Amino acid sequence: MTPLTAGSDPALSLMSTPMHALVLRAPVTVAPLTSIRDAALLMREQRVSSVLIVEQGLLFGLVTDRDLRNRAVATGIDTQRPVMDIATLAPLGVGMNELAFDALLLMARHNIHHVPVLDGQRVVGMVTATDLTEQHSSSAVYLAGDIYKQGSVEGLQRASARVPHLQHNLAAAGASAYSTGHIVTAITDAITTRLLQLGEARFGPAPVDYVWVAAGSQARNEQTAKSDQDNGLVLDDSFDEALHGAYFRDLSRFVCDGLDACGYVHCPGEMMAMNDAWRLPRHRWVQLFAQWTEQPDPTALMLTCVFFDMRAIHGRVELLEGLRRGVLERTRGNGIFLAHMVNNALTRQPPLGLFKGLSPLRGGEHKGTLDLKHNGIVPIVDLARVYALSSGDSAVNTHDRLLGAAAGGDISEQSARDLRDALEFLASMRIQHQARQIALDLPPDNFMDPNEVSNFERTQLRDAFTVVKTLQNVLGQRFQSGQF
Repeated sequence: MTPLTAGSDPALSLMSTPMHALVLRAPVTVAPLTSIRDAALLMREQRVSSVLIVEQGLLFGLVTDRDLRNRAVATGIDTQRPVMDIATLAPLGVGMNELAFDALLLMARHNIHHVPVLDGQRVVGMVTATDLTEQHSSSAVYLAGDIYKQGSVEGLQRASARVPHLQHNLAAAGASAYSTGHIVTAITDAITTRLLQLGEARFGPAPVDYVWVAAGSQARNEQTAKSDQDNGLVLDDSFDEALHGAYFRDLSRFVCDGLDACGYVHCPGEMMAMNDAWRLPRHRWVQLFAQWTEQPDPTALMLTCVFFDMRAIHGRVELLEGLRRGVLERTRGNGIFLAHMVNNALTRQPPLGLFKGLSPLRGGEHKGTLDLKHNGIVPIVDLARVYALSSGDSAVNTHDRLLGAAAGGDISEQSARDLRDALEFLASMRIQHQARQIALDLPPDNFMDPNEVSNFERTQLRDAFTVVKTLQNVLGQRFQSGQF
């Protein structure tokens, strides 16, 4: 199975390039009291599209050419006023040793095109969307920017219709499944955030603090163009149903219906914020997680597989951070709960027959195909989740959980590497399969006919499924020997 290398994947070069490698010049800076006119003249002289506002080495703000147009020229403001009057204060930045891919995702999620690069608190440079040379990946930044410009659900529908095309282009460029998942999920995050902004514009400001959380594949940054929605609302404990219930009911219905209209279909199991059961104050979420870990019946196990993978999308993120810390404290070393999770993780088996040959589905609508998601990818996701809950690892992405499991000694370095390679290969096969369907204007799905790939790829499929099956057996043996 081919290991991940920067050279084999154009998008992956962003994931191996530190930010300091993209900083080609010292930052162009001005003091906070510099006039708007002088800042504009400096930008023209230096031929840059932004200037950083710095005082005593600390970053206070950022002004872009768009700020000059929209906040100065268009409003007729006196250009002798301080540049701070039109600046974006406390701008989002990235550390000089962070990866360029992190900057790409930051831009896509927050609709920004300029990111300061920091060494601690000291500004060392500026990187723009055009500096990220992988144009097929950077297109996600511009798609996200278009999403944030939309003023209606209909506009978001038109923007979201470009997601399959984005995924097709990433597949054609040879982007890894890991990077494709992060990029496609960033677009889902942008659509979700914009729907929440439109909802707040329609229904008014939220009466109490909340955080909208993604669950499932969106939380793990593992989405493709074929995804349903799993989400919830964590409300501040000051929430009062009589006073605030109607507002959040309307807001969550608006967002979930909007996501459905944009192609993220309603969850068949109704695990969505518009369901009263998943729109709760923080203390009720705490009670639910305690109940699931103390009484892990089949329903509880099904819910944990969705809601133990959670990530904040919009709102007061601290509400979720504290909740997740409490959950991991409950699951770490909880033998009874983990035993049930192990059993659950072994229910979905790779499609291998006698002598480890491929075993396609024998009946139903998709007879003769391999379900790459439920019989290939999901078993790896389930294994990684058990490792994370066992050790109290806060990672949510499956690849990152496997790295953490190896670092913590829950699985050998070789086994973790085999599982990561198997995950990457199976997810890439799924993406390539969907890309072929998108090119034929067919709705993408997860069911691949093994005859549509080469003999070599079928051999790799068998090897990947064998890795999964082997590590499932190892986990089962650990459970039986009482190592949890």
